[in-house]
Amino acid sequence: MKNIYEVQATNKRKSLLVMVCFTVFIALSVFVISKAMGRYLGYEPGGIGIAGLALIISGFMSLGGYYFGDKIILSISNARPADRKTDNIFYNVAENLSIGAGIPKPDLYVIDDTAPNAFATGRDPEHSVVCATKGLLEKLNRTEIEGVIAHELSHIKNYDTRLMTIVSVLVGSVALLSDFFLRSTWNAGSSRNNRKESAGAIIFVIGIIFALISPVIANMIKLAISRRREFMADAGSVSITRQPSGLISALKKIASDREPLEVANKATAHLYIENPFKNKRNSAIGWFANLFNTHPPLEERLKLLQKMS
Repeated sequence: MKNIYEVQATNKRKSLLVMVCFTVFIALSVFVISKAMGRYLGYEPGGIGIAGLALIISGFMSLGGYYFGDKIILSISNARPADRKTDNIFYNVAENLSIGAGIPKPDLYVIDDTAPNAFATGRDPEHSVVCATKGLLEKLNRTEIEGVIAHELSHIKNYDTRLMTIVSVLVGSVALLSDFFLRSTWNAGSSRNNRKESAGAIIFVIGIIFALISPVIANMIKLAISRRREFMADAGSVSITRQPSGLISALKKIASDREPLEVANKATAHLYIENPFKNKRNSAIGWFANLFNTHPPLEERLKLLQKMS
């Protein structure tokens, strides 16, 4: 049996390891693809201009996501501001747990959908949002709602919402750079042949390989980071409520409810406490399937929570 702090420490170490691997891979991918651009397509010096352009574009994307990402997500999700009278339990739970977590109460929103689920977004605890579906507020009891809201508050307290915004932008930058390189090599035509001897065939081949696989691998690492943060938020929920049974029961109810969340999409799926695509489970077998999952397997989450009981 592990206590809360041991689980949190383990999750922090694993999250740090994944983030280090992600940073190294992103830097290596940008360097190799940029080098291949410079040597093969004739950009000087060393393709830095193209990489710089990709980083500038992603920088604007990052700023937009940083300041307006929560509003965009809420708009996409058709969320409305929670009403203190009609959503009284939601308000009371969020206010009480925010005090326990030591952070300001986030803005509260509700999605009028009967599928039970919830997510958190925002750039920091002072500019944060917790959004729950009507189904979650109606189908779960107060203790279970407390477990879910505490999970989302943990995401906010740990700055997971900011981290995943940064990670998403980096993945998008690599995809943008890779796509530009592949299109450039395709359209280079005859001018490409004139530089073939001096271009560095090995660097070019490596660049092509990285351009093809780096967006996929980067996205897989992004999903791995998302899964690790879910484990941390589960432990954080227990740290706030001191009652693992509430979150355990809530996760079981949410997972067993077979109704998919209509407003969810691939861009927002990783935000939710549990996979919102109930009818789109990965049919692959074994660890390979888990590489493409937005959430860790429910069995693993429950096992860790039960160890903290």
